[in-house]
Amino acid sequence: MPRLVRRLLACATAATLWGGALAGAAVTAGTVVTATPAAALDNGLALTPPMGFNDWNAFGCDVSEQLIEQTADYFVSSGLKDAGYTYVNIDDCWMTHTRDADGRLVPDPVKFPDGIKGTADYVHSKGLKLGIYEDAGTATCAGYPGSLGHETTDAQTFADWGIDYLKYDNCNNNSDGTREDYVRRYTAMRDALAATGRPIVYSLCEWGVNEPWEWAGDVGNSWRTTGDINDSWNSMLSIAKANMPLASAAGPGRWNDPDMLEVGNGGMTDTEYRTHFSLWSMMNSPLLIGTDLRKATPETLAILGNKDVIALDQDKLGAQATVLSSDGDKYVLTKKLANGERAVALFNAGDQAQRIATTARAAGLPKRGSYSVRDLWSHTDYESAGGLSATVPAHGTVLLRVGTNPAAVLKAPLFDTGVTGPDHIEPGNSASISTYATDLGTLPAAEVKVKLTAPDGWSLRAKGGTGTLLLPGGRTFSTPWTVGVPADAQPGSYPVSGTVSYRSLTSGKTLTVPLIGSVTVKVPPPSGTSYLSDLPWTSSTNGWGPVERDRSNGETGASDGNPITLGGTVYTKGLGVHAPSSISYYLGGKCSTVTATVGVDDEKNGKGSVEFTVTADGTTVADSGVVTNPMGGKPITADVTGAQNVTLAVSDGGDGNDSDHADWADAKLTCS
Repeated sequence: MPRLVRRLLACATAATLWGGALAGAAVTAGTVVTATPAAALDNGLALTPPMGFNDWNAFGCDVSEQLIEQTADYFVSSGLKDAGYTYVNIDDCWMTHTRDADGRLVPDPVKFPDGIKGTADYVHSKGLKLGIYEDAGTATCAGYPGSLGHETTDAQTFADWGIDYLKYDNCNNNSDGTREDYVRRYTAMRDALAATGRPIVYSLCEWGVNEPWEWAGDVGNSWRTTGDINDSWNSMLSIAKANMPLASAAGPGRWNDPDMLEVGNGGMTDTEYRTHFSLWSMMNSPLLIGTDLRKATPETLAILGNKDVIALDQDKLGAQATVLSSDGDKYVLTKKLANGERAVALFNAGDQAQRIATTARAAGLPKRGSYSVRDLWSHTDYESAGGLSATVPAHGTVLLRVGTNPAAVLKAPLFDTGVTGPDHIEPGNSASISTYATDLGTLPAAEVKVKLTAPDGWSLRAKGGTGTLLLPGGRTFSTPWTVGVPADAQPGSYPVSGTVSYRSLTSGKTLTVPLIGSVTVKVPPPSGTSYLSDLPWTSSTNGWGPVERDRSNGETGASDGNPITLGGTVYTKGLGVHAPSSISYYLGGKCSTVTATVGVDDEKNGKGSVEFTVTADGTTVADSGVVTNPMGGKPITADVTGAQNVTLAVSDGGDGNDSDHADWADAKLTCS
């Protein structure tokens, strides 16, 4: 569902931001708004990004005093408080639908029998702080009273209750859409909070509509930079990519906020959640837990409680990470730290394991003969001569802290390990792959041993030695292998992985590091004409929820769309997507033509504009041009003769992806 529409639907908001007590002159309609980051709000708050909890992602409107108090208890008992989590924040739906006779907001007496003041007192008794939610419009996103025109009363009410943090949303705002109006509404609450004299962190939640990173630095302590996050890889990835370029706006007391954490809610793997947490910490994002901590798994708590990673987010310098390099789905992010060290994230956004590399010098450190390297997820210290590289699993992130400590030479050498091989193997065939282990340190490693495993039913045989007594620094040990794929193997990516062990000559300790690799099995389409929705794709991305087969895009779940409909015509077959989207198929050089009828699904009722393209082995072979919802269906034909791979992509048409439910109706592939 499009970002803005979701915000305007009852109970469809998902933000969790930060409110505050802010000082400064009111902004009037005639204020000139600059395009450069504003100075930091001088309220002495949020000098590092706020950390805490927000109930919305896991509970929606089902918030209660009991939930908030139990969460506060768990912060203490689980060690999350000691890890830095401070704010226990209430989101929408906490109040009644009408104000009292004095115009004050009224807590729902069923949900909060002791009132917000009583809840605040309990949270404060645990050494924690309480946050609350309101809206810079006439009503909240769930339809409760908003603060527009009531800023002074509401700010004083929050102060009287003992509130420490305010998330201020943007629904039902009666806005004329201008930046001046947004600045005026949010500044009104800033000044009202400041007038109370109570320190309240102020979090703007206007979804990045009017580029708040350009003006909100002296209005709030943080500002949402994107639409709502949901618990899916595609949502998290698209938001991270949108937030990455905004580093120059962030600093102590003023933070870019790409929305709250989804870690632990079940829609992503633990590998993806570690990436989510890594990127949010590298980007100095507010870290607000959005899961039911009372049911959190040990894996979830290990991610949320990783003090090595949290330290990056909470670093006193407050420098948001920047993108050092990007190559397709491979990213290197670097972050300057207060003690002169650098954090380096090797981030793999792709669907296959990939080697990602940089150097300590490229990360901004001075030239040295040796560098200290700490892996923040394995909590292991290494030494490197300067190289920083790893084979990173699909959707994974290797997170390193790198410095110039001369004592690092006494640590075990950092190793770069991985598996290389062909682009793919077809079922029933075999191919050669190779494992490698590179000593990135200055000193040799001893007793290097390689172990590799393949999926059940596959064959695997080493064609060379699997160990060496001594591996000098800067040298690589490789082993060739033959891997055989069963004839009945289904298309997909399969792990071919293992371990590399070696002994440090300085400490005498033996270390074991993962050996990560994968083999992709691809099956060419059958001869004749097939519907693409009946064929397996090799990869897919989607701007909202999963790609749907024979249905429109729908929401975040699978198979929740409607019948594909373009211009009043209903299609029983096809692919439903939401821009930006891409779907790739393996052709094996055996196909000739892709055909479809494309357009924005009728369910968007006149809204939405997209552009469809078909690329064969990286070359565009068909382009629909911009297609709008009122245009209905448009035929598209692509010549893919001889191509190994084909990709069906949809972009947002240049105006953002609001309402961009796009259909590849009746999509067919003809092969020999």
